[in-house]
Amino acid sequence: MTVHFIGAGPGAADLITVRGQQLIASSPVCLYAGALVPVELLEHCPPGARLVDTANLDLDQITTELQDAHTNGLDVARLHSGDPSIYSAMAEQMRRLDAAGILYTVTPGVPAFAAAAASLRRELTVPGVGQTVILTRTSARATPMPPGEDLATLGGSRATMVLHLAVQRIDAVVADLLPNYGPDCPVAVVAYASRADEVILRGTLADIPAKVHDAGIKRTAVIIVGQSLTATEFVDSHLYAVGRVRETTP
Repeated sequence: MTVHFIGAGPGAADLITVRGQQLIASSPVCLYAGALVPVELLEHCPPGARLVDTANLDLDQITTELQDAHTNGLDVARLHSGDPSIYSAMAEQMRRLDAAGILYTVTPGVPAFAAAAASLRRELTVPGVGQTVILTRTSARATPMPPGEDLATLGGSRATMVLHLAVQRIDAVVADLLPNYGPDCPVAVVAYASRADEVILRGTLADIPAKVHDAGIKRTAVIIVGQSLTATEFVDSHLYAVGRVRETTP
């Protein structure tokens, strides 16, 4: 028996990996976050599969479901929105499984920030403009941020910054970033990236709060801040440079 942690992607049902879809189809138990995972993915579950919406379950209840499946020798497809490597609460579940001696695998998925960048039709790492991307969030009612990971400190690099779970605090986010990035710094907010109801807002640190409030966006959105969002004058990447010496395969 194995628990398969699967990145279900940002929202569009067809942005699941082939491996993820195959694991869903072969697992007689499926645990999923109903508020975030597209319901269409459940159509891949085998007939008679046990489907458990974890949206209103706590960690103990989720662990019990996984242990029950283990007792019964049933593989589990554990679906997490986006990619489970960031902000998925997968680590605490794996710690419980390690203690119980239950095997598990991890299958990556398309993260929300990648889907947002695709919708914006932007590369976040533009040569000569920005080569570093910071993925972060704010604390608010969530787990406190570790020392040194506040926005004022992280913003000192002026690197492209992607904020998850922060749009409901857009005013505070902007206040923290303004000293380092300046009011004219480009910003994009993408809500429900890749879904039919996707919303894209473009602006600057000066005007993005008003746009977010006017659009009524309060959740399921990423904020992207940085010059790469609007850069048009930049050097070509060395990757495809004419003068680059390329190794040939014998």
